[in-house]
Amino acid sequence: MSMRNSCKRGLIVLLALTLVKTQVLGLQTAFADQLPDIGDISGAIMTPAEEKRLGQAFMRSVRSSTKIIDDPLLTDYLSDLGKQLARHAQATGFSIDLFLIDDPTINAFAGPAGHIGVFTGLVMTTETESELAAVVSHEISHVTQNHLRRTWQAASELSVPQAAILLGAVILGAAVGTDAGIAAATLGQAGLLQQQLNFSRANEQEADRVGISLLAEAGYDPRAMPSFFQRLGRASRTQSSTLPEYLRTHPVTTNRISDSLNRADEFPYRQRTDDVRFHLLRAALRERGQNDPKQAVLLFRRTLEDGRYRNETAERYGYVLALMRSKRLTDARRELNKLRSTSPGLKELVIVDARLHEQAGEPEQAITTLRRALLIHPQNAALTQTLAEILLRSEKAEEAYLLLKSGMSAPLTGIWRYALLARAASASGRPAEGHEYLAEYEYALGRLAPAVLQLEIALREHDLDFYDSSRLEARLRDIKSELNDLKSRPDSIP
Repeated sequence: MSMRNSCKRGLIVLLALTLVKTQVLGLQTAFADQLPDIGDISGAIMTPAEEKRLGQAFMRSVRSSTKIIDDPLLTDYLSDLGKQLARHAQATGFSIDLFLIDDPTINAFAGPAGHIGVFTGLVMTTETESELAAVVSHEISHVTQNHLRRTWQAASELSVPQAAILLGAVILGAAVGTDAGIAAATLGQAGLLQQQLNFSRANEQEADRVGISLLAEAGYDPRAMPSFFQRLGRASRTQSSTLPEYLRTHPVTTNRISDSLNRADEFPYRQRTDDVRFHLLRAALRERGQNDPKQAVLLFRRTLEDGRYRNETAERYGYVLALMRSKRLTDARRELNKLRSTSPGLKELVIVDARLHEQAGEPEQAITTLRRALLIHPQNAALTQTLAEILLRSEKAEEAYLLLKSGMSAPLTGIWRYALLARAASASGRPAEGHEYLAEYEYALGRLAPAVLQLEIALREHDLDFYDSSRLEARLRDIKSELNDLKSRPDSIP
């Protein structure tokens, strides 16, 4: 983003920077800052409704500038992990939404309204489920301790869309080690930045301490946090050319490791067996990382033959995914049947089973499999998404529409629902609704102009009643107002 030398632009960037210090891993030192706390007045600074609006705008900014993974095979476990940890947090009035970013950077960050981004590189770097839970619990602690809400006063003169775009640009630029926010370092605020840095370190220590307590309460190994720190520290001494972003800007100091170890020692030793779903996620990411499906098949076959794996179920699961991508459906079915005989209830295996049936020309069997699973896990986002997709491809648009609409009041996260509802509504003879959901899909991606266009098309449909017309017109006014607000910025972003 281009930067002007005017006082106004300098202040805007500085305010954006004060909003971003909730990352565990990877903010540039000059950007990982917050204003000193002057008392816990966070509730007065930003209401829950204001924070929710900022969080939604923040996610639109994130989606427009990075690749968020919406595949239910990859996101379901991570979502469940976040919910499990959040249930044990000693705080109320907050929500947690974990999302997966397709990027090899070893990083994670917390944004407004409890939106927590986890990079695939971090998932692949953690060696145990407790290590991944340690990072997530640290980020949840940033949320529960109001580390971000306390900074709202500094940005009170910014509109929500402007603050969210600047926040997204700086936090992601710093997270992946780019120059997205480098110009802020030229503002000449060295003294203020040092004060902010000192406070941000205090925030990190508080998030460490609270996060370790959260780990213990949720049944994970509280020593996983200092263990992960130590392992990253060893990496800094042996891999200086490819350090994680965290180690470039926030070295794992002896004091931080010592403090986290002391905190962990307050809890009894607990040895926890990894949930197999943690290893399923890692295996799926490994398979996905192979551009050539034949090479993926070879990779997993060799590791299975040599016994070089952490979890055999997960390794065979990765092998099934590779066989499916290589169109070796008979081999994939044989391997999957072995897995389902020993672990029939795993949702990941149910979804792969359904997808394999569909690829083999058996869509009815796929639909039956998913319907049964939804009786056990009602309103599960991953199962719902997969079933809706297969129903649409099987020309069962009405059933897909009813399925998706039945979950509108449930916490089904992800913009996939809008995309599928747009298709289902249009294919089942509801064109106005189709354009409305497509507008919401474009809006969630941060594409406001296409969202306006879709709402205008919806309003031209002849079968709208007064209520629907009024609702669509109100939504159109809101998005147009936001679009005009963004265009009023000196360096307007299209």
